[in-house]
Amino acid sequence: MFLRKRKQEVTVNLTPLIDVVFLLLIFFMVSTSFTRETQIKLELPKASVEPLESKIDSLEISIDKEGRYFVNGKGLVNKTIKTLIKAIRPIIAENKEVSVIISADAATPYQSVVTAMDATSQLGVINLKMATQRASQ
Repeated sequence: MFLRKRKQEVTVNLTPLIDVVFLLLIFFMVSTSFTRETQIKLELPKASVEPLESKIDSLEISIDKEGRYFVNGKGLVNKTIKTLIKAIRPIIAENKEVSVIISADAATPYQSVVTAMDATSQLGVINLKMATQRASQ
């Protein structure tokens, strides 16, 4: 009589495959650049100028469409220039070369933007930038 050899069951070990997939997932999560999102909903005006590299030491003044001011994401209690100057002064005092970025909603009253520019000029800021988004062509 002939004895048949038992066929060995072929199995695929998935453990190394899962390890590689997790390593790739971690690699892509770490290497992905994240966009800077703020809690303030702004619709920036459009411009066709190339964006400038912003320095690490920067102060951002955001103005929503109602004309309310936010300094580095923190809301101010009112819309007066005195309050805005009081919020900006401690940040400017640490570094006189700080870059100030004004991000105003496209529907912001023009007076609110001028007030922010006036507050920064009263404190001696010379590096002022206006945030815009690239115009679609």
